Amino acid sequence: MNLEHKVYKKLLDVPKGQITTYGDLAKAVGLKNGPRIIGKIMNKNPYPVLVPCHRVVMSTGKIGGYAYGEHVKTKMLSDEGIEIINGSIENFDKKLFKF
Repeated sequence: MNLEHKVYKKLLDVPKGQITTYGDLAKAVGLKNGPRIIGKIMNKNPYPVLVPCHRVVMSTGKIGGYAYGEHVKTKMLSDEGIEIINGSIENFDKKLFKF
């Protein structure tokens, strides 16, 4: 299994209404210092409806980028019950999924 598929498969573990960070997802697939790699993989996600890359956010609590625009990512996260104020996730630690 290539790295992209490994990352997408691991991301499927993150349930609706929760988020993970680029760094935590990198660690979960065995990448050290891999947040940028994860970001590039998320940007190329060919299955955005099936693989919820919108649930991957920055470790600072900011939502981070999204191939279809940050406003779309914000809407998708909000629809899943994630509260976002000024581009940051409220109660970040409580919404964070632990692998």
